[in-house]
Amino acid sequence: MNSLLTAVSVPEDRGRPILDAATREVVGYAPVHTVDELAAAISAAAAAQPGWADLGHAERSRLLHVIADDIDACAEELGEIITHEQGKAGGAGETHAAAHWLRAAADTVLQPQVLQDDGASRAELHYVPLGVVASIGPWNFPVMIAVWHLAPALRMGNTVVLKPSENTPLSVLALAEIFRRHLPADVLTAISGDREVGAALAAHPRIAKIVFTGSTATGRRIVAGSAGNLARLTLELGGNDAAIVLPDTDVDAVADKLFWAAFMNTGQVCAALKRLYVHESIYADVVSALAERAEKAPMGPGSDKANRLGPVQNPAQFEIVTRLVADARERGARIVTGGEPATELGPLFYRPTIVADVEDDAAVVGEEQFGPVLPVIRYAEVDDAIRRANSTDQGLGASVWGPDPDKAEAVARRMEAGTVWVNQHGGVDPAIPFGGTKSSGYGLEFGVEGLKAMAATKVIRR
Repeated sequence: MNSLLTAVSVPEDRGRPILDAATREVVGYAPVHTVDELAAAISAAAAAQPGWADLGHAERSRLLHVIADDIDACAEELGEIITHEQGKAGGAGETHAAAHWLRAAADTVLQPQVLQDDGASRAELHYVPLGVVASIGPWNFPVMIAVWHLAPALRMGNTVVLKPSENTPLSVLALAEIFRRHLPADVLTAISGDREVGAALAAHPRIAKIVFTGSTATGRRIVAGSAGNLARLTLELGGNDAAIVLPDTDVDAVADKLFWAAFMNTGQVCAALKRLYVHESIYADVVSALAERAEKAPMGPGSDKANRLGPVQNPAQFEIVTRLVADARERGARIVTGGEPATELGPLFYRPTIVADVEDDAAVVGEEQFGPVLPVIRYAEVDDAIRRANSTDQGLGASVWGPDPDKAEAVARRMEAGTVWVNQHGGVDPAIPFGGTKSSGYGLEFGVEGLKAMAATKVIRR
């Protein structure tokens, strides 16, 4: 019996059914909190915040370490909930990673900055708590990204009201249950509700900061909703990440990395590789290598740890994937492999798909597919590839691949994205700031900059 699931799931007549992403069977029932319950949670969080701040950095960091240890101890139980709700294999891996990031935030040092000290006067820049932080999370890495929000917010002395995605609430409620075992009352509250609750959270006058990971469309609504309370914002929104493979690249050396950069978590990663521009001299070889890997990648329910690719998490996203591939086919693109549902595995499985001989005006290139589909686009001149890669309103991540790291970096400097990787794609580190440009959002997470984003500045002069 999964005790965490039992602790957070409510009786059928009081909750909303949450379905297994692979089998579409009921996993449990999530509470449906109301706007009034949200308001009460925010008021309680505001009352608890001064006491939490008064504990100081050392004590808050100690408690975060205790929580991280408990998360590790509960990794199998929490990972099981993630696997059922989200669909991925290795849900426990996401749980252990979340614990690692929590410890990293607890140990990151942020000292006051001395601005002036000339003997006659002294000025220092301090970072102080904001108050109540609203965290609104996605469904692709529900626990991991919740911790990305929670860890710096709590470390800096804020209290948090956390709203998980409607698609994956149980795993986040279970995570919050672990946190609450060790935190003072009302320092963290998880609210499971619909879009009305999310909108009310963003617009509430007691919310000082909103951190959101999700789609650009929802991000725009959060910006509009927060206008009245002037809450600070950190938005990590959609990405349609481009990669450029330069001439003379060793295809065998990079093929595995390229494939998993695109298909990790079945392509349901904000910073996954989603558009691949390949020089014409090696185009056929790259397409062939990727198709070979797509055909061999083990796909199936995440409950079988031998599987590397799971289902598309929800029907709405499945329809997007299906539409984009159909549009590419109708435009004359070549579906090298895949291109159809894997109905023998379950209703939301879609075969890993490589699309070749596709043009930039195809929807599968211009839109973020967020699923197991990769368009591979031919180019002749590097300058043209850079122009085409930059011709989107999104700019979360990008990458450049080539045998000469210096030449690849020169191309990377011309790419319009918050992070540009060289001979890798999508890797993040708790010490290295991460954030997007253009319509992929603004603000930084992780490391010292992530702590600063969860604080107000105060200058003290004497």
